[in-house]
Amino acid sequence: MKKTMILVLLASFSLMSAFQAQQVKDNSLTKKEKKEGWVLLFDGQSTNGWRGYQNKEAKEWTVYNGELICRKGDFTGRADLITNDEYENFELSVDWKIDPEQNSGIIYMVTEDNKASYESGPEYQLIDDLGYPEKLKDGQFSGANYDMNPPLKHTVKKAGEYNHTVIIVNKGHVEHWLNGEKVVDYQLWTPEWEKNKANSKWKNVKTYGMSKSGHIALQDHGGGVSFKNIKLKKL
Repeated sequence: MKKTMILVLLASFSLMSAFQAQQVKDNSLTKKEKKEGWVLLFDGQSTNGWRGYQNKEAKEWTVYNGELICRKGDFTGRADLITNDEYENFELSVDWKIDPEQNSGIIYMVTEDNKASYESGPEYQLIDDLGYPEKLKDGQFSGANYDMNPPLKHTVKKAGEYNHTVIIVNKGHVEHWLNGEKVVDYQLWTPEWEKNKANSKWKNVKTYGMSKSGHIALQDHGGGVSFKNIKLKKL
C-alpha cells in the first residue's frame, strides 16, 4: 500500500513539473524575471528592436515559428543584425542553435564606426565544434571570446540542438556561460587583455574592445543559425 502511495505521489509530482514547464513559453518573461528587471529583446514574432548593421539591408534574417533565423543562400543584402539600443553593464541570456558546418557569433559593445561589427566589440563564438570543415584553433570553439580567450570547457551540444548562452558585462569584467558552465572569464583593458590583443587578429585594430557600451549584434557568417529567448537585464 505504501509503495502504491509513493508511486502515485511521484507520478503527480512529475505531471505537475511537466505542467509548470509548459507554462514557461518561449520568448516570454516570468513574473520573477519581470520583477528582476529582465526585458525581451526578441518578441518571437518580428524583428522589432533590431536593424541591419549601419542600417544595411538584412534580407536573410527572418522570423519563423518563434525563432529569429539567419538563412543561408543568395540575398541582395546581407548584414549583421544589431539592437536599436546600446548597453553598458548587463546580463544577456540567449538560446541558439547552429546548422552543421556553420559559424556565427554574438558580438557585444558594438559601435558602427567600422566596416564590420566585430572590429569594435568582442565576439562570443557560435560554431559547429565537431563538424566544422576547417581545423579550429583554441580561440575558435563555441563559447570563446573569439581569438582572445579560449573556452575553459567544451560544453556545446551537437549541431541542430539548442544551446543556452549567458554573457555578463559589468564594469569591464566579462563572463561567458554555455549550457550552465562558465567557459570564459576576463577583464577588459588590463595588461593581460592588452597582451592577448597583441597576439590576436585584432592587434592592428585600434577600435577593437575599446567601447564601454554599444549594441548587441547577431552575426551573419553566411547563415545557418537560429536564436530565441533573447532577454537582457541591465546591471
